[in-house]
Amino acid sequence: MQLRRWLRHWRALTRTYRRISSVRWLILGIGVGALAGLVAASFFFLVEYLHHLFLIEWAGMPLPPADGEALFHGPPGDVYRPWLVPAMTCLTGLVTGWLVQRYIPETMHGGTDGTDGMIKAFHQQGGIIRPLAPLIKGATSILTLATGGSAGREGPISQLGAGLGSWIAVRLKLTPKERRILLLTGAAGGLGAIFRAPMGGALTAIEVIYAEDFEAEAVLPAVLSSVAAYTVFALIYGTDPLFAIPRFQFTNFLELPFYLLLAAFCAATGWLYVRTFRYLKYNVFNKLIDKIGLPATAALGGLLAGLMGVQFPQVLSGGFGWVEEAILGNMAVTAMLAVIVLKIIATSFTLGSGMSGGMFAPALFVGGMSGGVVGFTAHALFPATVTQPGAFVLVGMAAFFAGVAKSPIGPILMVCELTQGYGLLAPLMLSSALCLVFNRKVHLYENQVANKFESPAHRTDATINILEQLRVEDHYSPGPVVVLEEDVTLKALTNIICHTNQFCFPVRNQAGSIKGLLTMDDVRRVLFEEALFDLVLVRDLPTRPVPTLTPEDDLYTALLAFVGHNVSQIPVTPIGNGAEILGLINREDVFAAYNQAIRKVREEG
Repeated sequence: MQLRRWLRHWRALTRTYRRISSVRWLILGIGVGALAGLVAASFFFLVEYLHHLFLIEWAGMPLPPADGEALFHGPPGDVYRPWLVPAMTCLTGLVTGWLVQRYIPETMHGGTDGTDGMIKAFHQQGGIIRPLAPLIKGATSILTLATGGSAGREGPISQLGAGLGSWIAVRLKLTPKERRILLLTGAAGGLGAIFRAPMGGALTAIEVIYAEDFEAEAVLPAVLSSVAAYTVFALIYGTDPLFAIPRFQFTNFLELPFYLLLAAFCAATGWLYVRTFRYLKYNVFNKLIDKIGLPATAALGGLLAGLMGVQFPQVLSGGFGWVEEAILGNMAVTAMLAVIVLKIIATSFTLGSGMSGGMFAPALFVGGMSGGVVGFTAHALFPATVTQPGAFVLVGMAAFFAGVAKSPIGPILMVCELTQGYGLLAPLMLSSALCLVFNRKVHLYENQVANKFESPAHRTDATINILEQLRVEDHYSPGPVVVLEEDVTLKALTNIICHTNQFCFPVRNQAGSIKGLLTMDDVRRVLFEEALFDLVLVRDLPTRPVPTLTPEDDLYTALLAFVGHNVSQIPVTPIGNGAEILGLINREDVFAAYNQAIRKVREEG
């Protein structure tokens, strides 16, 4: 009887799991979050243990830890060996480069860091992350942080959590949509645990994938995962926040103009942060990778970052200990101003060269120091008005990241959770909103898209229902189309282009059939080379495969054809007769039809 009753309850639970999505996400969110919490706890332990062993005991570096990171206590080693730092970072870069190039070469151009890799997997890979990628990136990130490379834990832990969610989704044979949600669920768990900020971690994970949107369907499982991961992490390491700082309270509205200055300064340093990283990565290190390979390039980047760390210990690893010192007023304004530039360069050396780690923590470091420069300068000039300069460090962290990562809500809540209160909510919201406006053209994460309409993951969600109801015959331009013969010279082609509005030209071969499509982009470089006018024929120019549509095709089919062939015009032909061309349909015609249909739906609603 007991067995039958148990089986009956199990069948009821299984039916509920399958039929009610909220119950399914409740179970999956908590399960993935608990596992992500264990992963984050293990990652944190290894980073802190090896960091203390390599940099404190072996190298003898005097590095202050943040209160929440002080897992291993002890003074620096008896012997000061600063030469060990560049030696260890160089070796770490060599090992990282070899492992990445040998086993996961697809990640060499995967974006900014682990978070960007997670974003790419969401938008472009159907929520699938090859398990080897987060494992290698996670392990090499531990070495990077432990030896002093300027990077953060948040990027690799978000990729590890996302990889865990993706792996579970594949094992459970979930749909692509569910895989993407579970990927974000794992990332939220990792971030919520490592930051000890469950709500901030959850919302950061679901909004960082877009610049102007967030993944609403992932809110429930992401929050559950983050809370579960934080609970597991807290059971092991306690509930103390990352920083041991006083509780700040915004009470004086006369401070608001200084928070406006903070937003402007954070926007400037955010621009410098992204531009410096992009320049060194693409104009220096990527060219070196092509010449000497990734292992040697990453070793060079590690060596340069290590040499900087010997002279300026503030740039080593994540640097949250120095941020806490800045909040408590133990750093001079000139020192904070200097380490802003030095941290940007050290991070670019570390991650731009191909070493593993995250851009999240360095961004918070630079933002915090930027806020500290403004806050403590204002305090020195107007002590009666700006009475809590340390609060500017915290606000700077959130505002800076909001500007460069287009993720305002999560960091705001993270700061509130770090300060254990909402006393700074008003300046946090003001500064973050202004940074978003000032840095609207600055993007830290390369694979981030503006909104769901621009995401390949949501392409069908946003367009298929409406566009399938519209037909090509109602939106194309019928009439004569200029078709090029293969023996037309470049000079004649130039004259043809000057007297037509076409951008794409079907090319007919001697047999009378259409062999390809010639676009303006394909001939732009040689179009005005007069020396080639009588030498080059149309048959010598590069052509593309000819996409064709019929009047009976729907506009969703047309949209896929435009995206797949990357052309601005497509010939429209009768059914069964590809040689006759009825007219052309423009890419803008599809967008205009979609816009008109959307407007009509809104008016009717």
